[in-house]
Amino acid sequence: MPLPAYAGSDHCVALLQGAQELFPALIAELDRARADVQFETYIFDAAGAGAEVVEALVRTARRGVRVHLVVDGVGTGRIAEPWASQLREAGVQVQVYSPLGPLGLLLPRRWRRMHRKLCVVDGEVLFCGGINVLDDFIDPNWGTLAAPRLDFAVRVQGTLVDFAETIMAQLWLRMMAVKDVQHRQLVKAWVDWRAARALRHSDGRRTEKRARGIRAALLLRDNVRFRTRIERSYRRAIAQAREEIIIANAYFVPGGKLRRALILAARRGVRVRLLLQGRYEYFMQYHAARPVYGALLAAGVEIHEYAPSFLHAKVAVIDAHGARPWATVGSSNLDPLSLLLAREANVMVRDADFARDLRARLELAITQGSGALDPETYANRPWHERVLDRVAYAAMRTALWVTGKKY
Repeated sequence: MPLPAYAGSDHCVALLQGAQELFPALIAELDRARADVQFETYIFDAAGAGAEVVEALVRTARRGVRVHLVVDGVGTGRIAEPWASQLREAGVQVQVYSPLGPLGLLLPRRWRRMHRKLCVVDGEVLFCGGINVLDDFIDPNWGTLAAPRLDFAVRVQGTLVDFAETIMAQLWLRMMAVKDVQHRQLVKAWVDWRAARALRHSDGRRTEKRARGIRAALLLRDNVRFRTRIERSYRRAIAQAREEIIIANAYFVPGGKLRRALILAARRGVRVRLLLQGRYEYFMQYHAARPVYGALLAAGVEIHEYAPSFLHAKVAVIDAHGARPWATVGSSNLDPLSLLLAREANVMVRDADFARDLRARLELAITQGSGALDPETYANRPWHERVLDRVAYAAMRTALWVTGKKY
């Protein structure tokens, strides 16, 4: 599979599991920042361990580092006090992506959310994944969790960091253009960004390019330039699979093309395992997923439902022990919201050690934290569950029809 132009083979990529691994690595980079930090997240919650990230952003801004923070208008809305005041007083610049307004989600255009979880520090280090600024043991809707949420992120150095930084800066400037009516303010934001880039070049922070490293690419989904890149990457990798496919996905409602790709892979002898949400979290995501299980199970796809805590991962690994290992870690679910409406970001990696590391962690979650869904049990589930499944699936299809999307 050819890599996009903004990819390369000079990357250092580290896999991080949960906020318990991500937050210390992220905070260490924030405390070393010298020029600028760009941060995007869907949920920004300062409860528990999330407060440590907020405090690190405050420390960073107080040193004079330019800090831009983008949060989503649904996932976060307004940042709670006293954290909002602390961020503002420290000089952290905060923008809310697509605030809901008085009509909220009644307007279909408000369904397009900023679901990316990205952070670029000094143009040198990128963090990308599915992990929000949210304590692993705290759920905004369900309270304290008995076990940590299952999720992943990566820390990346190399060519793709420049691309990530530019894309994030473009989003910030577009939001500024909507928010600010005075042109000089937008120009100032652009000048400040260029100045920050120049500063980190001059202070010796930027390291030399690596001659060789891990092949990796940053894959985006938006509503303009990158509408289908993440889904096409999945389908291409699945079509090329020869031995094994493992996908862990929180909200799994794949479209027809993706379902057919998985079914064809299973029929040609590839072992296909799906690690999916086993606990009820949201009505739509939980019930709308189940009508698609039947055809997958009939084709020999194994479905394992994760039970110890909420599954929030959006990762996959293919042929980890084969000649062409492939893995992805990011924010994109395999459902209509992610693949048709939201801004998403995944890092794709072609490296045997990385793929095997991810596979080992998923294997552990499958064998010790999930139960296999029996096809007969699925077919004979209670009638009221089947009714709820069909209602949720029909509601999802109706919502897609309203947006004019095909899936």
